[in-house]
Amino acid sequence: MFFCPYAIRYRVITSWSHFIIWWAKIVCGIQYEITGLENLPHKNAVVLCKHQSTWETLFLQTILGQQTWVLKKQLLTIPFFGWALRLIEPIAIDREKSSSIKQLLEQGKTRLQQGRWVVIFPEGSRIAVGKSGRYSRSGAVLAKETGFSVVPIAHNAGVLWPRKAFVKKPGIIHVVIGPEIKADNLTADEIHDKAREWIETTMTSLPVK
Repeated sequence: MFFCPYAIRYRVITSWSHFIIWWAKIVCGIQYEITGLENLPHKNAVVLCKHQSTWETLFLQTILGQQTWVLKKQLLTIPFFGWALRLIEPIAIDREKSSSIKQLLEQGKTRLQQGRWVVIFPEGSRIAVGKSGRYSRSGAVLAKETGFSVVPIAHNAGVLWPRKAFVKKPGIIHVVIGPEIKADNLTADEIHDKAREWIETTMTSLPVK
């Protein structure tokens, strides 16, 4: 696969995600409902998504075009899984290094210019249902510096597919896509605050059982 064009690599490797979302529906009874699909802009953007589960990392690949994820560099060392991730060119950062933000901005700008969506989980790691983590400003800064919009996404996947848990529960995951936040006349702080406020406010309206 290393020698295949990117488009082919991406399509083949992400087909696994499509299969898992379908298989979870068949075997575990995990279905989903999406609200706000009309809010997705026609042009690629920076996606800031709530992070509760593994489910959303797979699901986003089924509703967006080619995308790049910002993730921990250590994930690339996992046999097979990490090797496949490397082939679709994620932005793999070392959170311990101060240069990680510079790397994210440089590579994020390149990926956006290539027409890819840049998916960021601003809380960094998966957060338990009903909780909120500290939001990174990196996605808002990337949007401001490049002029690309931000699309906030909220969901309650952690209710049915909990973090650090093997057992999955049947039911419906609610996914809500928020209104496009245009970077033109906003500061990075304002973009960050608007995205966080919308996500966390929307989360309060989603079922937690």
